[in-house]
Amino acid sequence: MLLENKNIVIYGAGGKVGGAVALAFALEGAKVFLTGRTREPLDRLAAEITASGGWARAAVVDALDEQSVDEHARAMVSEAGSIDVSFNLISRGDVQGVPLVDMKTSDFTRAITTGTTANFITARTAARHMIARGSGVILALDSGSAYGSPMMGGTGPADAATDTLIRNLAVEVGPHGVRALGLWAAGIPETLSPERLAAVNGTIRADAASFQAVLDRLDEMRMLRRSPRLVEIAAMAAFLASDRAAGITGTFVNLTGMFPS
Repeated sequence: MLLENKNIVIYGAGGKVGGAVALAFALEGAKVFLTGRTREPLDRLAAEITASGGWARAAVVDALDEQSVDEHARAMVSEAGSIDVSFNLISRGDVQGVPLVDMKTSDFTRAITTGTTANFITARTAARHMIARGSGVILALDSGSAYGSPMMGGTGPADAATDTLIRNLAVEVGPHGVRALGLWAAGIPETLSPERLAAVNGTIRADAASFQAVLDRLDEMRMLRRSPRLVEIAAMAAFLASDRAAGITGTFVNLTGMFPS
């Protein structure tokens, strides 16, 4: 198993990406500590993982609250002995589909502020524990939209901040045996719905025909003419978190199929 004897914390585990990644990690032998701000989806996921033969524990943790993150990390180390992998997958509240010249300041800055703050707090906390042990992996995920992506609002700048944070962190913690890296993934079909798309992008109609048109357009935009699947992203995350990827750090694996990396 790729992640046998690894203790992994996932922030934002209650979402679809977080849930898929947590299940993949558990099936690869990891003990998965599920965190989020709402208890119910975490408990459901923990039960699903346990039923599949994996190990999971759920806790309410606000990734934007330093004290909450620090206390959970200390409790995790006290119980499990280590934090081997930390993966931040919280939602940022991105707003898209509005030209920058027409966008509200709060809608533009929300993803930047939320994403950067949460990634910094969780990565810093994990890094402190990992440096003390001389090993560990810090993972991040964004859409790779930092390079010329129009009508994406604050998503591009938020992604750029995450990219730079992870790359710079990798340089600092690398000499201590800690890796920092990430994945680019965008437009994952299983995570989308007409209602969710309409909530993020007000120009998209919340009906079946419009939704299918968006999915078709996403496929057409990819170099391979197909969108990445959730299972593929989870499998890649498991590989990057494992010792088989021990030489990979300071970079992002491009699963968008859109942007040369």
